[in-house]
Amino acid sequence: MKDFKVPTREEVTPENQAIFDTLQKALGFVPNLYATIAYSANGLGKYLAYQGAKTSLSNKEKEAVNLIVSQVNGCVYCQSAHTLIGKMNGFTEDELLDIRRGKAANPRLNALVKLAESITASRGNAKPSAVEEFFAQGFTNENLVDLILQISDKVAMNYLHNLTQIPVDFPLAPAI
Repeated sequence: MKDFKVPTREEVTPENQAIFDTLQKALGFVPNLYATIAYSANGLGKYLAYQGAKTSLSNKEKEAVNLIVSQVNGCVYCQSAHTLIGKMNGFTEDELLDIRRGKAANPRLNALVKLAESITASRGNAKPSAVEEFFAQGFTNENLVDLILQISDKVAMNYLHNLTQIPVDFPLAPAI
């Protein structure tokens, strides 16, 4: 298989160099997976706009979705990044591990995690019981659409890392 290396700032387009500079200022570094997206002249800007778009899901809900989707897809890079981001959004280590195992103590969050897991594992053909519980917990059609969009965001990154196997530049998520 091809050995993918993370492109440097000098190896990407001027537009992507500007995005690298913005990421460097905001985060203190350019995450390897973002840098890898910059192989595409338009991919990084397109992805960051998609990732940063408004949603009806809270930051905690988005991180729960990111974690369970990354677990189902076996993406250690995204499991690691979203474990760190999940902590920044108020999850405890135990809560993060539970989410990766497909459950949460909070019934509403549990319904979200279960449905995200079912959608991801079945490629969109979720278990009817997971859909019913999602709506029973007060989620709306808008939330369902935003959930699917959040899953698609994470699936793209999971696939990119699983294919390229670029180095993980976050503290490694614990194995479960």
